[in-house]
Amino acid sequence: MNTLSRAENYLHLHGRLIDRLRFEAMFAGGSRERVLDLLSVYQNPDGGYGNALEPDLRGSASQPEPVSMAFWILDELGELNIARVRAACDYLLGITAKDGGVPWVLPSARSTPRAFWWEEAPDDPPGNLLITGPIAALLHKHGIAHPWLGPATEFCWSAVADIKETTPYEARAAVTFLNLVPDRERAEAEFARLREAILATVTFDPDAGGDAHFPLDYAPVPLRLPLFEQEVLDRHLDALAASQSDEGGWSANWPMWTPVVEHEWGGYLTMARLKTLKAYGRLDVT
Repeated sequence: MNTLSRAENYLHLHGRLIDRLRFEAMFAGGSRERVLDLLSVYQNPDGGYGNALEPDLRGSASQPEPVSMAFWILDELGELNIARVRAACDYLLGITAKDGGVPWVLPSARSTPRAFWWEEAPDDPPGNLLITGPIAALLHKHGIAHPWLGPATEFCWSAVADIKETTPYEARAAVTFLNLVPDRERAEAEFARLREAILATVTFDPDAGGDAHFPLDYAPVPLRLPLFEQEVLDRHLDALAASQSDEGGWSANWPMWTPVVEHEWGGYLTMARLKTLKAYGRLDVT
């Protein structure tokens, strides 16, 4: 069995329906409409997303991170310019902090089952680049105009400008924002300033265990920004392909705090790894 066939088998054994339908749409000529229909079930009347679309947030209420996840799925389908995205942006506008950014997590998470790293939010949480940056980046990529985007973009520029030393998740969010924001001169200047600080957060040993953040986590598709040499990317693409499990999937390198999330994350990450291999021309999709 080739990579795709093994992954399809893994998804049938472990993956959520949404990830199985995403596989069919991307690799087997399946219907994108079925993915859109199912994704709408995760969207709440307030326009936000919840209902464990982000597996580690088990509650039904809308939270910022599931909005980001929904937008990445819509991006993969080429369907970001639709009414439900505008409804989600309306939701974001309603929860945005005074600084223009979207909070990491909202207080409604306090009363729901969640992974321990989704710490209880303060009553008035500030904006956070980890959430705001990728969402703003995707809206810019697709040319989506919405009142939320201008202040959010300014928040991201300010947050990026404040970075000196950084963490892996913040660095990844900054790279995503700087890679897609339209003001290329400003983005490239900030990237040049931050490149060494970003690289300091990267795990370059493809065999490293634990909470490692590898080059392909920062560059799951080819970047406009010169972050990694091609030799580095090739080494990690080889390692990624080789790390497909005997069952055909890829697993997470963070704690699985309740049994169901191991399967849900496994399906989601298997789709993410396939997308990366495809983006770099490492997947035979004929």
